[in-house]
Amino acid sequence: MPQRPPLPPFTRDTATQKVRAAEDGWNGQNPEKIALAYTPDSIWRNRADFPKGRAEIIVFLTQKWQREHDYRLIKELWAYSGNRISVRFAYEWRNKAGEWYRSYGNENWEFDENGLMKFRFASINDLAITDADRKFKWPSGPRPAGHPGLSELGL
Repeated sequence: MPQRPPLPPFTRDTATQKVRAAEDGWNGQNPEKIALAYTPDSIWRNRADFPKGRAEIIVFLTQKWQREHDYRLIKELWAYSGNRISVRFAYEWRNKAGEWYRSYGNENWEFDENGLMKFRFASINDLAITDADRKFKWPSGPRPAGHPGLSELGL
């Protein structure tokens, strides 16, 4: 099984690196590449969806980004211990009709010894926003290094 550093047990620095790597990956919106960060039998809870394994994760993410256009995500480390990390996040997206949303949530992650995520439990709420309310306006792809995080944005 290939390793995906940083590996547990996590320190503040390595947990922060893991969170930023996940954020960058999701902002890249490549389901096949993202799925490689998870164990082959990974178990998720994402709202009312329960994907299991990489194949279902790929389907889930593909469908997600068919609905959620101009997706931009920021994750922030909340807590860590051993092989677990907790994050809070917000992402902005628009639907086909052009209506904008900011989705807020929390995720709990558990990793195997190779640094692959075994479990991902996400709770998410959506808030309708106007285009003028948007805060995540960088070009498609990873958040630029100088762009503020959630705390700096007051989110």
